[in-house]
Amino acid sequence: MGKRDDSDEAYVVGLCDRVLGETASRQHTFDWLLGDPGAGGRRARLPVDAHWPGHQLVVEYRELQHDEAVPHFDKPDRLTVSGVHRGEQRALYDARRETEIPAHGLRLIVIRPADLDADNRGRLRRSQEADLVVLRKILARAGDEDRVTDAFRTWLLAQGWTPVEPTDRWTDLEAVRGAERLICEAKGRTSEKGIDADIAYGQLLRRMTSEAPHVRYALVVPSSSVKAVERVPAHVRRLLRIDAYEVTDDGAVFRLPG
Repeated sequence: MGKRDDSDEAYVVGLCDRVLGETASRQHTFDWLLGDPGAGGRRARLPVDAHWPGHQLVVEYRELQHDEAVPHFDKPDRLTVSGVHRGEQRALYDARRETEIPAHGLRLIVIRPADLDADNRGRLRRSQEADLVVLRKILARAGDEDRVTDAFRTWLLAQGWTPVEPTDRWTDLEAVRGAERLICEAKGRTSEKGIDADIAYGQLLRRMTSEAPHVRYALVVPSSSVKAVERVPAHVRRLLRIDAYEVTDDGAVFRLPG
C-alpha cells in the first residue's frame, strides 16, 4: 500500500464513495484544468482529489498546508514554474480549481480537517461513524445549495441583474444592476436550519466592507429554512441592508417581508 493509499485524503474519499454509492476517479485530470507553462511552454494538467462522474461532483480534501504557511511543504527558497514558491503556487492553483470546475458545469466541494474529527495538527482520528454523519450533511447540503443558487441566479437575470465575478471569492453569488450591487449568501436544505442561518448571517456580516448605500446583501434559502432566517427581525435586516429570499422546491423565488 502506497503512502497516498493510506493518507487522510484517501480515507475521506473512501467515505465519500460510501455516501455517494459511486467509486471516485482519484487524482482525476481534465483537459481544461491546467497549470502554468513550464519549460518549452508545456502546461501540465492539474489533478483533483476525486471526481464522481455520475454525480458531476469534484471533492478536494485540503490539509493545513492549503490554508496555513508550512515551510516543509511551501519550500519558500525554491521557485516554481509560476515564479512563486510552492505555497503561493498551491493557493494559485486552488483558486484556479475553484473558478474552472464550476465554470465547466461540475460541483466542487472542499473538505478540511476541521470539518471532521481531527487533532490540533490537522490529522484525522478516523472516527468513521462520526465522520460519515458529517460528510452526509456536507454532500447533501452542497447539492441543494447549488439548486438554490441556480434558481436565484435565474431569477436575478429575469429581474435585470447581471451576475459578476464576486469581490470576495467565498461569496456564492454577486450581481449588478445599474449602480446597484447585490452580494448573496445561499444555503441548501439542512437538518441544522437555525445554526446554518446564523452562520449565513455571520458570513454576510464579514463581507460588509462597503458603506455605500447602493450595495445590498441577500440571504437565499429553501422554504424549509425561512422560519430560521426570520428569527432575525425584519427591522434589523433593514438596518443591515440584508434582503432575505425564499426558493421553493419547484424553483420559484420570493422576497421575504422586510
